[in-house]
Amino acid sequence: MGEFELINHYFAAAPCAQGGEGVALGIGDDCALLSLPPGEQLAVSTDTLVAGVHFPAVCDPCLLGQRSLAVAASDLAAMGAHAIGFTLAITLPDVGPDWLQAYADGLSRMAHRCRMSLIGGDTTRGPLSITVTVFGRVPAGEALRRSGARPGDLLCVGGSLGKAAGALPLVLGEREAPAELAEPLLAHYWSPMPQLNLGQLLRGRATAALDISDGLLADCGHIAKASGVALEVNLAQVPVSPALEAFLGLEAAQMAALTGGDDYVLAFTLPPEALAAVQATGLADVHVVGRVLAGQGVALRDPQGHDITPVQRGYQHFRETP
Repeated sequence: MGEFELINHYFAAAPCAQGGEGVALGIGDDCALLSLPPGEQLAVSTDTLVAGVHFPAVCDPCLLGQRSLAVAASDLAAMGAHAIGFTLAITLPDVGPDWLQAYADGLSRMAHRCRMSLIGGDTTRGPLSITVTVFGRVPAGEALRRSGARPGDLLCVGGSLGKAAGALPLVLGEREAPAELAEPLLAHYWSPMPQLNLGQLLRGRATAALDISDGLLADCGHIAKASGVALEVNLAQVPVSPALEAFLGLEAAQMAALTGGDDYVLAFTLPPEALAAVQATGLADVHVVGRVLAGQGVALRDPQGHDITPVQRGYQHFRETP
């Protein structure tokens, strides 16, 4: 099967490629065309997933299809954007019809959940690599950014943390666990649900926001640096799921929640007076995990107030070796 036959059969014909709100022209021409309402801006983000780095080289392609779109769409949630569509650039070592159909099915499932349309992309031959570019819209001047946190704000997260990091030994086949523990962890790893509704709710309320992809402490460092403030995280307030604690034990679960990647839960700063209104919506399980202070950097405090900030704060590509 040639490139264009592959695209037409597996992707152009997929349910997620049949157009949608904001898509004036999708797959089939040299460019897609998007329509934005007056007074709105286009939000764009790109994520690349490489086999053996971001996911196991041998895995369920349907789950991979869900994951590859979810991790990219989470960036739209972090900006408070309304999702429109996405492009897919996929490099394949070979053309296996069963693999391609399962991948396209998973991609369509997540696209349906996020209300997004596949609007274009590219296919090439080589080591398995997937690049997804997402497009959203947000009212001009209302996008959430990392740079607005102020001393006195609360530091919050949109749900329990560490489940994907806890799932990793299960994904890699290094450990086993009963279904009641394994299933919620694996579900979060393979199908994290971008918090698009929460992000839109936070427009005009949160002072800074991002999605947690490299670990709470590492990603909070981006807010601290961009905003010129210090963030203090209280260990006792960081939420971990019962399944994660039962699987790893409390201390290891807390470390996964603090430094594990792939959560794709929003972290945001919020004036104290805005907290009740956000929690009352029930859109997410919002937890206060710390506060914003004058200064710089990120500190982790134990229940007695001692600084217990670990050296390893999260995942980094191209980390220098001492």
